[in-house]
Amino acid sequence: MPFDLGAIRAQTPGLQHGTHLLACGSALMPQGVVDAITGHIQLEAEIGGYEAAAQQAEMLDGVYADISRLIGAKPQEIALMENATAAWCQVFYGLKLKAGDRVLTCQAEYAANYVAYLQRAERDGIIIEVIPNDASGALDLAALEAMLAKPAALISITWIPTNGGLVNPALGVGKLARKYGVPYLLDACQAVGQMPVDVAALGCDYLTATGRKFLRGPRGTGFLYIREAMIAKTEPAVIDHFAAPWVSENRYELRPDARRFENWENAYALRAGLGAAVRYALEIGIEAIHTRAWALADRLRDGLRHIQGVTLHDAGDTHCAIVSFSMAAAPGDVVGYLRSNGITIGTSAANSTLLDAKSRSLPTLLRAAPHYYNSEAEIDELLRLLKAYRQAAP
Repeated sequence: MPFDLGAIRAQTPGLQHGTHLLACGSALMPQGVVDAITGHIQLEAEIGGYEAAAQQAEMLDGVYADISRLIGAKPQEIALMENATAAWCQVFYGLKLKAGDRVLTCQAEYAANYVAYLQRAERDGIIIEVIPNDASGALDLAALEAMLAKPAALISITWIPTNGGLVNPALGVGKLARKYGVPYLLDACQAVGQMPVDVAALGCDYLTATGRKFLRGPRGTGFLYIREAMIAKTEPAVIDHFAAPWVSENRYELRPDARRFENWENAYALRAGLGAAVRYALEIGIEAIHTRAWALADRLRDGLRHIQGVTLHDAGDTHCAIVSFSMAAAPGDVVGYLRSNGITIGTSAANSTLLDAKSRSLPTLLRAAPHYYNSEAEIDELLRLLKAYRQAAP
């Protein structure tokens, strides 16, 4: 449909309460998503949880197809999870990695993933190797290929880190993973919902994402994609009788689809909200969302460059809708000042991406992430307030 900012803003109730510029944390839900969640909860209250799930089974089961359309997958390649970390851990801890196996990751890897590498290094003896960055600050594909001259057990990277605006070359990594026959786990937590995602083009074997960020779904939702050819080769870290039906006294059978990574109980109301969020994004169009969100972020970057005492901390040649910067003030004080003026941004601590922070000597950063429902006027007001804050500083 044609992009209609006025209609989109009218369908976003959170905008009545101020300017929200933190889609990289938890974006504002459209009213349709809220209605899907509350409608299902109300139905559960009226007729019971089991009965509500049965009555809404077609819609709830359709969420697999919704997500498959969003990322170019097949419904049987999708598992619905309670968050992106749960999805990522089900794969990573399910992989039969052993002592001496090399796991290749990126310098801007997210803390939740890296501490899992460290645990398996301590427990199982895996070897963590960090792929160097190129001159721009993005993952260096030439360096990765050189590292693949020796056998590797896994390539596991974050596509878009939590700060820096960086977009790692995930497609190029996928080509090398396929060339050298190495499994590829892609954390797309910050990518899904702000840019096109095509798992076939990416060449990843596993992809994980959340509902609450740029996709505009509810908290407590996420999903896992697993390439069909890898399903039978990958056993979940934890199973129950939904993932693996108990077929005889001494035997279970893992499901043949990606739902082997799920368990029997889940939040159906949140699933309804996730499906509504995916369908809403598809209706607007991911390309339109991508173009607008990134243009707003570029507008913010351009304005920040003209405020004395503000430093941008972008990395890479391609910059997404996450804008990281610092100024000569305590980040918490800046966030509080903006909140008192009706604008929400956030911060990103150095230990969220510790290797990147150490290599670039990053402090705790201010982090703003406009989304397609934001307006140019909101970006300009943020810039005006930041400039006023700087001018008032001693």
